[in-house]
Amino acid sequence: MRVLVIGGTRFVGRHLAEAAAARGHDVTVFHRGKTGTDVLPDAAHIFGDRDDDLALLKEGTWDATIDACAYVPRQVSELADALGERAGQLAFVSTVSVYAEPMPNNSDEDAPRATLTDPDTEVVDEQTYGGLKVNCEAVALDRFGAGTLIVRPTYVVGPYDYTHRFTYWVERIAAGGAVLAPGPRDYGIQLIDARDQAEWTIAMLEKKSAGTFHTVSPAPPFTFEQMLQTIVEAVGPAGTSLVWVDGDFLNAQGVDGDDLPLWAGGASDDPGMACDPSRAMTAGLSPRPLAQTIRETLEHEQATPTPSEGTGMTRARESEVLEAWANRS
Repeated sequence: MRVLVIGGTRFVGRHLAEAAAARGHDVTVFHRGKTGTDVLPDAAHIFGDRDDDLALLKEGTWDATIDACAYVPRQVSELADALGERAGQLAFVSTVSVYAEPMPNNSDEDAPRATLTDPDTEVVDEQTYGGLKVNCEAVALDRFGAGTLIVRPTYVVGPYDYTHRFTYWVERIAAGGAVLAPGPRDYGIQLIDARDQAEWTIAMLEKKSAGTFHTVSPAPPFTFEQMLQTIVEAVGPAGTSLVWVDGDFLNAQGVDGDDLPLWAGGASDDPGMACDPSRAMTAGLSPRPLAQTIRETLEHEQATPTPSEGTGMTRARESEVLEAWANRS
């Protein structure tokens, strides 16, 4: 296949492009070039910003196009205008954030979805992100047709994860000692290794398979406590312990999700993520064991650290909060 990846060099798109190349496909990546020019040396690179430079795609025909970085519907529509039938089959990377909250337990791909108060907004934040992705999906289906593949992941993890959300916990627990673990323990969480999602997506495009699928793992129920305990078992040195701290106490201490990524923020009424992965599993999704992802992520970061956005609590701040928790009246 000739595969075009929009946004294909940083994390999710990079793994998609690498998976396509590894399976013998002819890969073109359209990106801004900020990741560097040495990434994906066997791919054809077109440098441009999708908001300004889609005219650079006026030449070329592809069997499949993967959009890994559209956040507002206009971007999907403009891509359709630029490519037309030359796009081939579209794979659109969406999110499980498209669902209305609270997300039903073990929800399938037909669960109620989020809506926007202002359908014309292009402000992307916690309140609008899900609704914007809902509308992106609608435009993708309208402009690229019923053959569109919509991929809805939860937290994507693994090598090259610049968000550092999951990586923070892997590296912190690997350092050992008393680890601040934020409650609630039973908050539902799901993950997907970017490499497993990429391999599955390319295989689906090879078969021209369409539809909407959750790329999530494990199947619910799986909790934040189970995730941290799995990390301890995979990479925690002897003597590592999880010190569970009440979420309301952390809020009072000024701790937030930038300090403790993937944390529910102490919201006891939020059940978290609990999506049913069976449709994607039936279609061939086969996530590697979480412990393997944990070990391989740590090995990658130790060998080649990924520049991150500064997410995570410093050890000094963690010690302060743990001391305050131990001395609470």
